[in-house]
Amino acid sequence: MRSLLLNGKRWIAGCVALACCVGFQSCLDDDDDNYYSKVLPNALVTVKPVADGVYLQLDDSTTLLPVNLSTSPFGDKEVRALTNFDKSTESSGGYDQAVYVNWIDSILTKRMLVQYDLNVDDSYYGHDPVEIVNDWVTIAEDGYLTLRFRTRYGGNTSHLVNLLMSQDPEKPYEVEFRHNAFGDGAGGRWADGLVAFKLDSLPDTNGQTVKLKLKWESFSGEKSTEFDYCTRKATPASASIALERGTMALE
Repeated sequence: MRSLLLNGKRWIAGCVALACCVGFQSCLDDDDDNYYSKVLPNALVTVKPVADGVYLQLDDSTTLLPVNLSTSPFGDKEVRALTNFDKSTESSGGYDQAVYVNWIDSILTKRMLVQYDLNVDDSYYGHDPVEIVNDWVTIAEDGYLTLRFRTRYGGNTSHLVNLLMSQDPEKPYEVEFRHNAFGDGAGGRWADGLVAFKLDSLPDTNGQTVKLKLKWESFSGEKSTEFDYCTRKATPASASIALERGTMALE
């Protein structure tokens, strides 16, 4: 499976990671000697730098201390990432579980667009179709909407993706995924991409779980789906989010 280029960077993590994401649970084996148990991702996390190191947020409530990482491999930027880890017997300190990270790869992590003018920029954000893949990495958690999507990719130029916040005050938890292939998609091969959008611009749900509606233009017309969403709780330390970040190269 080919990867997409965004802003000049290939950004599907891992040599075989995304190609096996859908079925990775069946690919993995409990035998530690099994090659695929280390090659394939077994978690999607938020990498959070703190004053004394780094920790990983596994879901809305579970924190992991990576005992073999003294600092974040992504600097002071908070990013979403695919990783493969094993549980560790070392002390987890104030975190829920100590882990040994076998590998970790960031995915494109962006802020959603709050202020925009569709009268001016509608064509720039694009209406090129995508399919949102119903996969374990397509999820709203820890204050992010992470999406795996599929589209046509010709390999000639980078693609642009954005998440637009609704400008309708009656629809505070409605967002729209936009894709601009800049003419690259027609006749290209199918390719998948991963992107995570930080949702901190949405109204605070005050501890309640609400329905977050996602709209997008598919190859068969407009589609939508809903995610359970709750505003992220406070974390031990703040960190700046990467506006854009690629992952390791994949041909």
